[in-house]
Amino acid sequence: MRTEFDVRYFFLLCSSKLLLMRLLLASCSGGLVGLRRLGGLPRVAGSSLLGMARVLSIENVDQKTLEEVLQETSAALRGGGVVAIPTDTIYGVASLVSSNEGIERIYEMKGRLRDKPLAICVSEVEQVYRWAKVTVPSSLLSSLLPGPVTTVFERGGDLNPALNPGLPLVGLRIPDSSFFRCLVEQCGCPLALTSANLSHSSSTLSVQEFRELWSSLDVVVDGGVISHGGRGGEEEASRLGSTVVDLSHTGSFSIIRPGMCVGTFMRTFVHSYNTKQLQCNLVTNTVKAKYLLNNTNSTITIPFNMNILMHYQQTVKLLRDEYHLKEIVI
Repeated sequence: MRTEFDVRYFFLLCSSKLLLMRLLLASCSGGLVGLRRLGGLPRVAGSSLLGMARVLSIENVDQKTLEEVLQETSAALRGGGVVAIPTDTIYGVASLVSSNEGIERIYEMKGRLRDKPLAICVSEVEQVYRWAKVTVPSSLLSSLLPGPVTTVFERGGDLNPALNPGLPLVGLRIPDSSFFRCLVEQCGCPLALTSANLSHSSSTLSVQEFRELWSSLDVVVDGGVISHGGRGGEEEASRLGSTVVDLSHTGSFSIIRPGMCVGTFMRTFVHSYNTKQLQCNLVTNTVKAKYLLNNTNSTITIPFNMNILMHYQQTVKLLRDEYHLKEIVI
């Protein structure tokens, strides 16, 4: 009887230990996957593990730490990962343009509709010509980039077909951020980029504002709170992101999204083309302005949004004061 009891107790003990080990492995699987994706890299000073994401600070760090963060973030991207990065406007999530897995993960984690395209980011103006069919003079392109502008052109043949499939155009950015541009350079490939937030939520200016995405990310680069105090706007205006401009047609452009620097864009464009006259009409949720370009009339279109009416009022004031605005119809 004692021997039978001992055997039963032994098997019960083994089963309990096996169950405990399975539970521990299951609870750690997310972290183990995250470490495998990062190739087993050592932890960077100032980093922390939260779910799958490693939060790496680049705020007030020395050059050695900055280089370590660049190395770890680029390794995550090259491994098919998705990372969160500060830009010159808002925080974004990115993968390599060449990574089908990374692109798919971005759409899944944000709940983003598949017909909403991703922009691509390069590190130098010269690289834009490889990925898009540029229609404007190089001097104008260089005056807009790097900066808070997304330029839209016809996509080039070298782009990954899985990026924005079926769409003939692509938006290109060069954020005015040395860390971001170094990261793109270190990856050796453009980044697919969109805002770091759930779809239909506000854009984010700090990593704490998109905590719900941390568990879906491989790395979160913490650059502190992005401030646009010097650009003279309220908090909501600072969340507008880049100004998106369609330059795909020679002789005209359309402002797809006014963003945070539509006035600066207008000033740069008009000065570049030595425009003499502008006319503006506000009709059915749209601001349309005509400008004179090489003695031909062309049209730009600026979407109108009541939530940022003041932003448009500033733009109209710019047109009236600096570019001889003739007419406003409401």
